[in-house]
Amino acid sequence: MADKEFVKDIANIDEDFANWYTDIVRKAELADYTDTKGCIAIKPYGFAIWENIRDYTDKLFKESGVQNVYFPMLIPESLLQKEKDHVEGFAPEVAFVTEAGGEKLDEKLVIRPTSETIFSKVYSKWLKSWRDLPFVYNQWCSVLRWEKETRPFLRSREFLWQEGHTIHETKEEAEERTMQMLEIYAKVVEDLLAIPVIKGKKTESEKFSGADATYTIETLMHDGKALQTATSHYFGQNFTKPFEIKFQNREGKEEYAYQTSWGSTTRLIGAIIMAHGDERGLKLPPKVAPVQVKIIPIAMHKEGVIEKAEELRDILKKSFRVELDARDEVTPGYKFNECELKGIPVRIEIGPRDIENRKMYNCKKRYIREKRSKS
Repeated sequence: MADKEFVKDIANIDEDFANWYTDIVRKAELADYTDTKGCIAIKPYGFAIWENIRDYTDKLFKESGVQNVYFPMLIPESLLQKEKDHVEGFAPEVAFVTEAGGEKLDEKLVIRPTSETIFSKVYSKWLKSWRDLPFVYNQWCSVLRWEKETRPFLRSREFLWQEGHTIHETKEEAEERTMQMLEIYAKVVEDLLAIPVIKGKKTESEKFSGADATYTIETLMHDGKALQTATSHYFGQNFTKPFEIKFQNREGKEEYAYQTSWGSTTRLIGAIIMAHGDERGLKLPPKVAPVQVKIIPIAMHKEGVIEKAEELRDILKKSFRVELDARDEVTPGYKFNECELKGIPVRIEIGPRDIENRKMYNCKKRYIREKRSKS
């Protein structure tokens, strides 16, 4: 009965997938709605998942030669106007700052929907010679897109992401970097998030505004729909020409650089929920889980229980992310259900009988229902 009581407010995953998803986001304490319409507050548990994604991805980036930078979130409107296809593609989603310090601004400032334009403007100042190339830079930041329909993590007005912007000496080098980043994204989703991907090229009507070609990784969700989880774009010289990103080539002649852009977002958290979740809540792959092992002592008031739980925690924390749940205001049953709702991969129960019988604990894995005793 307690089992059913705990999940009674979670919509049926097969009958109402959309509401099931929203219930999991809130009840697993990943995020909550705010008074800023279309924007969410990411709670500590949800942000810890994002940190694990960010750290894993950033390591792969740096191994491939990427360097991190940071650019302004406010972009002069005139920059957005320089690339025709780009401005037309983003116009419906752009938000502006028109007044600051009690005065109207001379020029409207765009709140960053993406940063190709401001990167391009600065690159035109930084680039002089072929010897400077390539620029392989990335920033971790937030962006704002004025979406009409929103859903936590999947489509928010403000969301977290990384955006890479590179310029290269040759077309071939830029195209190689475009595909290299797509492979890195595939590794993140398949290895860290345990979700198979399909790699492909977007159609002309679906490609990124201003790109020559857009490549994507798509993942299949529980409801049978595909979710775009990352994209990598080859721009050619579509931005470098209007922004005058030129360099002196090896023959001493002036030439335009070739450009790429690529990004992934907190949508990846939504992908985890929809690909792995079930009627009980989240199922987090161990590599991305903030807590990989939860230790729950039973009858904590009995002699030796807490001490044995702490001993096990100290052993396991050398290799895993471990948490000991010693709260006395809730029952062990509540803790068990909470572990399942939050998708904690492994739950370990330690009680007086286990200690007395020299059986260390009962182990419950989230992806299977039965318990297994460990000695």
